[in-house]
Amino acid sequence: MAASPDKTFYLETFGCQMNVHDSEKVIGTLISEGYRQVPTVEEAGLILYNTCSIRDKAEQKVFHRLADYKKLQAQGKKFGVLGCVAQQEGEKIFERAPHVSMVCGSASYRNLPEMLVQIEEGKRTTGLDDRQTDKCFETEFTSRTNPNRGYITIIEGCDKFCAYCVVPFTRGKERSRTSESVLDEARQMADLGYTEIQLLGQNVNSYRDPSENKSFAELLVSLGNVPGIRRVRFTTSHPRDFGRDIVEAIDAVPTLCDHVHLPVQSGSTRVLEAMQRLYTRDQYLERIAWMKAARREISITTDIIVGFPGETEAEFGQTLSLLDGVEFDGVFGFKYSPRPNTPALRLDDAISDEEKARRLSVVNERQREIQKRNNAKFLGRTLEAMVEGKNNSRNQWVGRTSQNKVLNFTAPAGVEPALGSYVSVITRQCFPNSLVGEMVV
Repeated sequence: MAASPDKTFYLETFGCQMNVHDSEKVIGTLISEGYRQVPTVEEAGLILYNTCSIRDKAEQKVFHRLADYKKLQAQGKKFGVLGCVAQQEGEKIFERAPHVSMVCGSASYRNLPEMLVQIEEGKRTTGLDDRQTDKCFETEFTSRTNPNRGYITIIEGCDKFCAYCVVPFTRGKERSRTSESVLDEARQMADLGYTEIQLLGQNVNSYRDPSENKSFAELLVSLGNVPGIRRVRFTTSHPRDFGRDIVEAIDAVPTLCDHVHLPVQSGSTRVLEAMQRLYTRDQYLERIAWMKAARREISITTDIIVGFPGETEAEFGQTLSLLDGVEFDGVFGFKYSPRPNTPALRLDDAISDEEKARRLSVVNERQREIQKRNNAKFLGRTLEAMVEGKNNSRNQWVGRTSQNKVLNFTAPAGVEPALGSYVSVITRQCFPNSLVGEMVV
C-alpha cells in the first residue's frame, strides 16, 4: 500500500532487543497500512512510544515524556503508548495523560490495523487482552532495520517470577513458537540475504516446541544448518534451563556463535534464594564448567544486580569472588530497583542508593580489569569479523566476532569491505570493551 502524505508516524523505542524487534513489527504494520515513518516528532501525525518497565521509575519516565508531548496536541497530533509500561499501567495511562489515544501491549500488535482505524476516527483504543495467547510472535509485516542481522522471537513471556522482575506481569506466561515456523522464518531471511540471525526470548533456552517437542538445543542445530545462515546467536538464557546439550550443540555446529549470555545476578546462594532465581551458586558454576570444558572457546557474559534487599557486605563479596573465578567476558551491572507487583517489594533491609552505587562501581572496576586480561589473549590472533559499519573519524571499520566482541580494524589502501561481509582481522591492540586490528587480504 502506498503511504498517504498525511499519515506519518514517529516511533521512539526503549529497552531490550525484544522491544527493538517489537518496534520492527510495529513499523512494518504501520507502513503496510499506508503510514510513512518520519525522523522527528514535529513531522509526525502519530507519535508512538515503545516502553520498557524493567528499570526504576519507568512509568514516571513515560508520563514525563508524555507530558513533554502534550504541547504538540494543539497541532492535531495523536499519541500511543506501546510495550511493557502500556501493559503494566493499562487504561490508567488515559487518566494521567488524557491526550493519549492508544495503549497497546506487545502481544496485541497484530491488532494494530483495527486500532489505527479507531484512532483515525477520533476514538481511544486499547490492546491489552491477549498476552496469554500463542499468537503474538510475528505480525504479517516486519520492517527489519538491519539488512544483515535479523531477530526472530522464539518464546514470549516468563514463568520464573524472580522476586525483583516485572516481566511476568507485562509479558505474560511462557509460550513457544513451533520449530517449523521458526525455521520457515530463518529460511525466508536467508533468501533475503540475511547471514546472521539472533533468537530472542525472555528465557530463550526455556523454549519447548509445542508441536514436535523439540528442545532448544535441537532447534539450534536445525537453525545452524539452514543454507545461507553463517551465524546464529541467542539471548537471554536462564541458568535453570541451561543444559549441557546447548554446549554440545555449539561444539558440533560451527554456525552457532561461541557466545552465551547467562545472567547470574548474585554470587551468593542466600541472595539467589531471596531473588527466587531457582538455582544455587554451585549449580550456576556447574554450567560455567560445561562451557569452559567445551572444545570451542565460548565467550560468557552475565548480568549482576547489586544492593538487593538484605544483601550483606559479605554476600556482595561473594559476587566479587564469582567474577574473579569465572572471568566473564562482559558484565551488565545494575542497582536493584523496586518494581510494581514484585515480591521483593515486601522485603525489609533496604540498601541506600549511595551504597548500591558504591557496590556497582566496585563491580564495574573489577570487571574492567578482568576484560583487559581476557582481551589480551587475542593479541596476534586472526579473527573473523562481520562488518557492521565504519568510524570515519578514525578511518576504522567496525566489526563483531562470533564471540560477540567488537573488533575495530583498518583495511588496506583501496579496500572497502562491504557491510555485512565477513573478513579476517589480525588483532594488534586490546581494550576492556574492544579489540583493534588490521584486515588480512
